[in-house]
Amino acid sequence: MRYRIIATLFFLFQLLGISYAGETFHIWKKWGNGRDRVVVTPYIPESVTPTSAVIVCPGGSYFWLDKKREGHDVAKWLCENGIAAFVLEYRVAGKVEFVFGTRLLYGGNRFPRMLQDVQRTIQLLREEPEKYNINPDHVGVMGFSAGGHLAMLSAQLCGPEYLEKEGVITNVSLKPDFVASIYPVVTFINKPYIHKRSRRAILGEAVKEDGDIARLLSLEHHVSEDCCPVFLLNCRDDNVVHYYNSVLLDSALTEKGVNHLYLQFEKGRHGFGINEVERDGKPYSWKEDLLTWLQGLL
Repeated sequence: MRYRIIATLFFLFQLLGISYAGETFHIWKKWGNGRDRVVVTPYIPESVTPTSAVIVCPGGSYFWLDKKREGHDVAKWLCENGIAAFVLEYRVAGKVEFVFGTRLLYGGNRFPRMLQDVQRTIQLLREEPEKYNINPDHVGVMGFSAGGHLAMLSAQLCGPEYLEKEGVITNVSLKPDFVASIYPVVTFINKPYIHKRSRRAILGEAVKEDGDIARLLSLEHHVSEDCCPVFLLNCRDDNVVHYYNSVLLDSALTEKGVNHLYLQFEKGRHGFGINEVERDGKPYSWKEDLLTWLQGLL
């Protein structure tokens, strides 16, 4: 009976054009110290030729992860549209640790651990692209809210020094080929627009809120002319992360002449994932805009 169910599920996946590529895998296997809990879940489409790859970073204010709405739902949709997707459960502060501030006593997850997780995933995909039938020259990062901040951060702080701290040496580039940042956290120093939960979670309780690390992680101050292409999207009625975060990033990208597309909608609030937003008073599916943009990069 069990094998009949498995066979039926496999057949359904084939009808949908989806091939689930084996088991969730650990990117820090045997590293220990909490790193062994960082996992990636792949969704691989049926394709004769290598496909684009997108690492999906769910949001959650850097202390939890919205794995379904901003992770697996996104990856399944990408896969259905011929794009290989990899849901990354990167390290975050943790709900208990964040609420009770226990990181002050025994340390815990803070920057740069979440960035190391993204870089490690990029490294593994580029070192073995044939394993998932992907194009190693078209590996991007897509993130939502705090995950959108992390996606953009991976394009700005893309040197090898963060992985080298963990003893990881690689010859592949750690810079993503493109970034999709959806209703992202952007600034940690521009006071009217700071998302305080995300700032505290990624910086840690003992770090100065206006210090060097806060400035380093404020995306609007570190856009370079050689930044990869960026897809940026948010809504003006965002009730969690002030919409002007995205305006700051758009302005910085424009100033540096970076190839990017910024879409701002009237309504959709925060945390809509890949669901519709509102444009001109009507429901609007922005997903087609992303697919068209990605196709244009090819």
